[in-house]
Amino acid sequence: MTALTQSAPARNDRQFQFSWTDAGPFLALAVLLVVGFAVNPDFLSTTNLGNVITRSAYVAIIAVGATFVISSGGLDLSVGSMVAFIAGITIMFMNMMVPGLGLWAIPVGMAIALLAGLLCGLANGLIVTVGRIEPFIATLGTMGIFRALITYMTDGGTIPIDRSLREAYRPVYFGTLGGIPVPILISAVVALLGAFVLYKTKYGRKCAAVGANEDVARYSGISVIKTRTVAYVIQGACVAIAAVCYVPRLGAATPTTGQLWELQVITAVVIGGTALRGGKGRIWGTIAGAVILELIANLMVLSDFVSEYLVAAVQGVIIIIAMLVQRFSR
Repeated sequence: MTALTQSAPARNDRQFQFSWTDAGPFLALAVLLVVGFAVNPDFLSTTNLGNVITRSAYVAIIAVGATFVISSGGLDLSVGSMVAFIAGITIMFMNMMVPGLGLWAIPVGMAIALLAGLLCGLANGLIVTVGRIEPFIATLGTMGIFRALITYMTDGGTIPIDRSLREAYRPVYFGTLGGIPVPILISAVVALLGAFVLYKTKYGRKCAAVGANEDVARYSGISVIKTRTVAYVIQGACVAIAAVCYVPRLGAATPTTGQLWELQVITAVVIGGTALRGGKGRIWGTIAGAVILELIANLMVLSDFVSEYLVAAVQGVIIIIAMLVQRFSR
């Protein structure tokens, strides 16, 4: 009886133990806000923060899907090219349907974009799981395929959205609801759904189990192929949502749309605390990571410390540092 009584507090202590790894992204975000305010007081203005979070919404939405892929032991380098490809398909079908459907071409085009994203994700998943090709090589190949397809579709130029649809489609990017920009609301909904699936469902637990140890998961009766394939399908759906939200910003799709977004997405996921080797996913940390990346880019624009043209270099340094922190924290 005494032993049981003494062991109970120990279990409670472990249950409520503070994790520096999980809190790291949010502490870094807080420090970055303080540093930004010290450099330029306008950094914390409502307008500036609203613009920053709105711009980070697209990477955040895609990074939610990437959290599932990476936590299951996979990797997807094709997300940037997939955004461009889906954006091109969306605009192309919307323009084709305008004569017959009018403004209804917008929701129909959105549905087509979501279907295209699901199919692209399914293709990536099947190549990796059924084809037994390393995720790095498989998605490197599809990255080139998607980028070549959008270049072919645009003939090296652009696919502009029909003028009759522009005003009706603008609110998806420029509109607000209750004073909050629509892209932020959409990214919040995606994050909430992602967090629920990853933390509260059997699939979320299977995803982490497959990423932690594929063999043990298989012996436990978990379908590794199904679990990883679904993760890539989720990734494709998130890419499609981001593409649909991004199209009104420029009103066109080009071969350079989404270029290097894969770097930003993976960096956001790793900064957020998701283990790149798999087995652990952090949705809210991923969202914080996406905001951190955009805040750093914004700070570089507002200050003269580092040229804004070195944003990609800074992101590369950040992901290397984040990986070193993960390695030494183990």
